[in-house]
Amino acid sequence: MGILGIILLLAALLALLYFFILRPWQLTWGATKAEVAQTFPGDEIVQKPHFVAARAVSIQAPPGEIWKWLLQIGSARAGFYSIDLIDNANVPSARKILPEFQKIATGEFIPFTPDQKNGMWVKDFREPEYILWRDQKGNATWGWFLQPGETGTTRLITKLRTQYDFSFPWVIYYLIYDFGDIVMMSKCLLGIKARAEGRLAAAS
Repeated sequence: MGILGIILLLAALLALLYFFILRPWQLTWGATKAEVAQTFPGDEIVQKPHFVAARAVSIQAPPGEIWKWLLQIGSARAGFYSIDLIDNANVPSARKILPEFQKIATGEFIPFTPDQKNGMWVKDFREPEYILWRDQKGNATWGWFLQPGETGTTRLITKLRTQYDFSFPWVIYYLIYDFGDIVMMSKCLLGIKARAEGRLAAAS
């Protein structure tokens, strides 16, 4: 077997490892089987999605407290509580509640990039239960769901449903998105958890 054959074999093995082991794990990071199987508002919007991810984290805070941190997410807002160098133009994500971003309305634009040209729109919400964002073409939704648990704990579940565009150069973007989304999303969930729990502890 030549060098090219070895490279192709390794590439095939890595692809199998990703699609059969790593991808199923990262698409359900932190979520229970029941949460993964649960139907959420907005699931009907994206038809035949290529990417469906339900991730979750337990937070020692009531839904109303976590809700405040969700309302202000966005570029040139509170940031994404994740890797600021990548998703917030290296501007540190907020570590306090920003009163100017504590309102929400259907149709509101949530910017994802510093130039304010890319993002999603608020499709629906119910305080303090869920916020659903969507794109204009109906190819992507991003939902945030708050479910009260025992002893003051809340489960924060985020769900992404995306239909890919396999035309060039979008296919490159979606390949990166498929591999790398878990890095940003897990950091975001843990960032919200740290902020909500820290603010509650400071208030106590």
